[in-house]
Amino acid sequence: MSCTILYPLLLLLFSCACMSEVQQEEKEVQTEGTERLNEEESAVLTSAEFQHFLPGIYAELAELRSTMRSLKYRLEVTEEQLRKKEYKVAFAATLGPIGNFGPFNTEITLAYQDVFVNEGRAYNPTTGIFTAPVKGVYFFTISGHNRSSRGMGLRLFKNGQQMITVYNHPLSDRYDTGSNSISLTLERGDHVYVRLRENTWVFDNVNDHTSFVGHLLYSL
Repeated sequence: MSCTILYPLLLLLFSCACMSEVQQEEKEVQTEGTERLNEEESAVLTSAEFQHFLPGIYAELAELRSTMRSLKYRLEVTEEQLRKKEYKVAFAATLGPIGNFGPFNTEITLAYQDVFVNEGRAYNPTTGIFTAPVKGVYFFTISGHNRSSRGMGLRLFKNGQQMITVYNHPLSDRYDTGSNSISLTLERGDHVYVRLRENTWVFDNVNDHTSFVGHLLYSL
């Protein structure tokens, strides 16, 4: 076959192949466009449905916020009530009608057994020891009455360490009263008590002259 005929045939075949490939690409592009359009329509539909449900969602969220606020308020009230109930601490006691007590040749802890109030049960009238039920700042007062023909020495202790004292020196054959007060920071379990010095005495009767008083100012 001569080249004059062969070249036109090859050119025709090449042109047909190119046309077929172009048509195939156009079909693929059209298919992708159709799929993308369907996806967009589906997305629009989903968004429309979401918009339909929005009012209900907002209403449920508002109700949930209201419930959360109510529960938070109730929890705060409950915690405050428990705190107040747990931390009510106050006591007041006297030696009672015992007359002269002492002197002794050694220092002793006074047990104030005539109890007026013992809120929180932190004071033990058998031992005379107050045990802090919670960490906080406490206020204490001690007072003593005696016949001053002999000295009276009272010492308030915190865990074995002296904090304050009340002392009446021997002057004459008469009755005298002394008192002292202090605020202390106590840890839970700390002990506070009053001791009578050796070779001194103290007096009490139905008038309750000699007392040991304390209460919690605030917890820490």
